[in-house]
Amino acid sequence: MLGLMRELPSGTVTFLFTDIEGSTRLLHELGDAYADALAKHRHVLREVSAAHGGVEVDTQGDAFFIAFARARDAVAAAADAQRALRSGPIRVRMGIHTGEPLQTDEGYVGMDIHRGARIAAAGHGGQVLVSQTARELVNDDLAEEFALRDLGEHRLKDLSRPQRIFQLVGDGLAHDFLPLATLENRPTNLPPQPTPLIGRQRELAEVVELLRSPEVRLLTLTGPGGAGKSRLALQAAADLLEDFGDGAFFVGLAGIADPSLVLPTIAQALGVKEAGGLSPAEALMGFVRDRELLLVLDNLEHVLDASPQVSDLVLNAPSVKAILSSRAPLRVSIEREYPVPELADGDAVALFNERAQAVRPDFRLNGDGPTVAVICRRLDGLPLAIELAAARAKVLSPHALLERLDRRLPVLTGGPRDVPDRQRTLRDTIAWSYELLDESEQGLFARLAVFAGGFTLAAAEQVCDTNLDTLASLVEKSLIRQGEDRFRMLETIREFALERLSESGELGQIGQRHFDFFLGVALREGSDDDRQAVESLERSVASVERSEAEHDNFRAALEFARGLDDPRLELRLVSALAAFWEYRGHLTEGVERIRDALERDPDAPLEVREPALHWGAMMALKHGDFETASRLAEEKRQMSAALGDERGVGRSIGILGNIAAAEGRYDEARALLEEGRSIREQLGDELGLQSSLHNLGLLAMDEGDYERARQELEAALAISEKRGLQRASANSLCDLAFAELGDGKTDAARNRFREAVEACARLGWRENVAYSLVGCAAVAVAADDLERAGHFVGQADGLCEDLQLRLETYAQAVRDQAERELRSLLGEDRLDLLRANGRSLSMEAAVSEALAALGSDT
Repeated sequence: MLGLMRELPSGTVTFLFTDIEGSTRLLHELGDAYADALAKHRHVLREVSAAHGGVEVDTQGDAFFIAFARARDAVAAAADAQRALRSGPIRVRMGIHTGEPLQTDEGYVGMDIHRGARIAAAGHGGQVLVSQTARELVNDDLAEEFALRDLGEHRLKDLSRPQRIFQLVGDGLAHDFLPLATLENRPTNLPPQPTPLIGRQRELAEVVELLRSPEVRLLTLTGPGGAGKSRLALQAAADLLEDFGDGAFFVGLAGIADPSLVLPTIAQALGVKEAGGLSPAEALMGFVRDRELLLVLDNLEHVLDASPQVSDLVLNAPSVKAILSSRAPLRVSIEREYPVPELADGDAVALFNERAQAVRPDFRLNGDGPTVAVICRRLDGLPLAIELAAARAKVLSPHALLERLDRRLPVLTGGPRDVPDRQRTLRDTIAWSYELLDESEQGLFARLAVFAGGFTLAAAEQVCDTNLDTLASLVEKSLIRQGEDRFRMLETIREFALERLSESGELGQIGQRHFDFFLGVALREGSDDDRQAVESLERSVASVERSEAEHDNFRAALEFARGLDDPRLELRLVSALAAFWEYRGHLTEGVERIRDALERDPDAPLEVREPALHWGAMMALKHGDFETASRLAEEKRQMSAALGDERGVGRSIGILGNIAAAEGRYDEARALLEEGRSIREQLGDELGLQSSLHNLGLLAMDEGDYERARQELEAALAISEKRGLQRASANSLCDLAFAELGDGKTDAARNRFREAVEACARLGWRENVAYSLVGCAAVAVAADDLERAGHFVGQADGLCEDLQLRLETYAQAVRDQAERELRSLLGEDRLDLLRANGRSLSMEAAVSEALAALGSDT
């Protein structure tokens, strides 16, 4: 937003909204001259608003949104702008409203923003409308040349209850206008709403555009209960009132159960009387045939058998359109479906804030914005769930509410008494959809709740004996959501479905099948060094991404296994997942789960314990937990020795050598790493030798012997490239760059870091991207590219915190030196700002910036 370039007023703020009346018509009338007129209009608004202290918040097309700290300044700016524009061809309508908006990173959000925009939309070109709240602030401070004419109460197109509106009058301003474009002046029965629509600007614009398209006659808004379908449909109808000469009419269908009553109910809403022996349906057909009408048919999912009659009604009336809300589509030929998505984070927080203030007027987000954002995400961005949660703000702080959301449905109760029972609690809303399912659909719905974080079709077929048609029906009824290659349940719906699964008595059986399936997935996707050697990059990365997509299912399977009598099952799954956890940087979770599983099954054989011990020790080392790392590595060494597994002994000694190096015991570390190299050379274990050489190179760097470090790392790189070890090659490239850097060879280091960043980014290897960015910071400092260097330090720090990663000694020293130099050159405040900006970058954006700094052609 443009306004973010200047500081936005906070607290009580007055808004000026403007837009051009009849801009499309003017474009055709003025032709090429329209561009000049539009430019003059923009210049006037910007110049005048700036002169009165206004801050331009946003500009969309010909519409302006400007904020003022004082109401009188907004009124003065509007008057001056109208006077300056009065002689030209452009007529601008303006609305002024005062409120206390919620301020987010994207700018202002909340009810007051919508109200101000709606006030402006009710006016005519040359007119300035002022809300009651703005009038109260400015009335005693109004210049003598102005007055505020009371236009009475009007229902705005935000469907709120009547609002008192005033018109600014004075010298140089037009006085007489047509009646306001409010709901009173259009044929409609659209019901008043307690609050304006919060958020949904993008969805509202898309729905309105669809209904204005000649090709769209019947538009169905679909989505789960509580998604806000009805409210969006009503708002779209209000926005389209001027497009339909005979108005827009709401028809509520939730209270009827017989599909044959749908057309008579529509007739009743339109005031159609039976006459001349015609049936209600026939009378309705005759009534609408020559009219321009928009019908809003609400809650059609339980009377879908009436779909053909609704379709015929629209088809037989060329100027009639219909917008419907339903948890399932009608499946008729003229239908266009629009799935209503969850609320975006910013809009969800604004909705929570507005509803919380409705029950507790002194509620303020203050520092609780991030907590409320988490609450809204936990509630799947469902407006009804967010509203019910916000109602608890009367007795619970956001932090206390979040703690209670582990079980959502008992918390989300107590909606307004003047709404249908099914909307007073989220459980009732979901139950309404559940009860419309047939027996097979209800059974599958419950069984699918065993999946956490979504599922593939193959998983659903194997675990739940899924029938594709039944699954498709659940998708159609908005109880399951379908992505490109996965399905998922909203967590609020899944909690309800889990209750049904538990009641069915199938939970144990389905849970076991779920565990068996995902143990198989983990065993297939898990890989060791030998397998990585022969895999392509694409297959390796795809395997890790598949495991990441199923991470919540793995967690659910582990929790199920923990409740069984056989601890070996949990350990088998933990061992299968250990390499994935290490690779993706899930260090804390991996170490804790491995430690717990090993303790619960101390007698498991080596082949089951070995992966857990190995990768657990690796993760604990990276995490800085040297005690756990040493214990796991030593146990693995002893078990391997007892079984005569020399390869396992060599791997364990390598980890113990790395631990000694991390603790600064360099002589002991060298002895252990050399012993490990000797074992691997004797065994002809080329992959193990590559690891030994790499670790010896790192030790040489810790000791400050960069020439030796390069020799060892180049030897390790040669083996990994020969064997096609993508990850090992990327690792060696990164550490070779550090060796070059330590030896003062900045140009060579730059080239190596470029190769490392590219390779690690392709692999999605966040840990080594963090290491590479540390090196990039040092290279950027040497090149006097200080702003980018600050970004790199911030991004690397953020990745390390996310991964709970402890940098190795040589990398930490480089990072600290870069920070010291930047602090000296830039100063404390500037560096802190750059680091904060770096942290805010996505990893992909940081990689792009790094490659640009390093001179990459990619």
